[in-house]
Order: sequence, then C-alpha cells, then structure tokens
Amino acid sequence: MRIVGVGCGPGFLTARASAIIREADEVWGSARAIALAVDELRPGCPVHEIEDYRGLRELPRGAVVLSTGDPMLSGLGYLPGEVEPGISSLQLALARLRIPWTRVAVLTAHGRDHDEAVTAAVDEVGRGRVVFLIADPAFPVQALADALSLLGDDIRIAICENLGYPGERIACGIVAAPPEPSSALFVVLAGRF
Repeated sequence: MRIVGVGCGPGFLTARASAIIREADEVWGSARAIALAVDELRPGCPVHEIEDYRGLRELPRGAVVLSTGDPMLSGLGYLPGEVEPGISSLQLALARLRIPWTRVAVLTAHGRDHDEAVTAAVDEVGRGRVVFLIADPAFPVQALADALSLLGDDIRIAICENLGYPGERIACGIVAAPPEPSSALFVVLAGRF
C-alpha cells in the first residue's frame, strides 16, 4: 500500500504523487482527497470513499490511500506502507506569511482537547517559537488570544482559511483584536512574526 499526499488544495499535487495515483490498482480517500486527485485517476480504476479508517491497514499492496495535504501532517501517514509527501497547509501558510520553518512549532487541536492545545501554544510562543496550529471548527481563537496576551501585546495571530482554494483567506491581527475564522477549514499561526 502507498499513502499519497494530494496537496492542501487544487493544483498542489506533485508530479510523483500523480504518477503513483495513475499506477494504482485501487484508490481510497475522503471525498475531498478524491476530488483533488480526480484528474489523475486511471479510467476503470476502482475508487472508494473511506468510511471505516480502521480497515485501511488491511488494504492490498497495489492500493493507494489519498491523504489531503501531507500524510505526515495530521494525515494518514500512520498507516503501514510507503509514504509520498504532498504540499501541506503548513508549507503554504508559511510561504504566504514568509515565516521560516526553523521558527515554527507544529500543534494540532483537530479533534483533540482545545485547552491543552492553547496551553501548549502559549508554552511554545513563550519559548520564541511561532505556532502553527491545526484547528477544527470549534477551536476557540479568542481563548488562544486571551491566553497569549499574558506574553505581551505584540503577539500576532493569523487565521489561514481554505489554503490553496479559490476562496483562500489570510487574516492577521494581534492578541487584543484577533481575526475570526469564517469557515470550518482553517489553521492558526501565533507568535512574533
């Protein structure tokens, strides 16, 4: 089995990922991942929308599992098999905001305890890092801003929504007036940048 990153939006599929998808015996992925790779699917190749993630470990050798963004960034890279990276929301956000990777701490709050993520973000920003936080629709950006305000009023917060899609939006603010997400698909960057 191969796990292939299809990028964070349309047009961010790498040439190597495209070639792997074209050679697949069968393809599995979320509706969003399949939509990002649809032009690479070989005619007649069986395509399956994932309904049970636990069963993915049992797929045959020639199967390709599509993962949005990069499989190793909160994706399906935990599955057994060869991983082909993709262009991630991390890569795109840092490029758009011109933040060097070497300054960044990556955190996820997607489907996890938001209070723990806020505490971890404050710790990392306190160490001088810029936090890249994968959020979910319920993530409390205002609570993050309130917690970060203890570190100073110069801490910035950026909300990056729909990265790589036509409706991409990047809104920046400070902890006293943080931007608010307007969609369910967003990441948060916080720190001195």
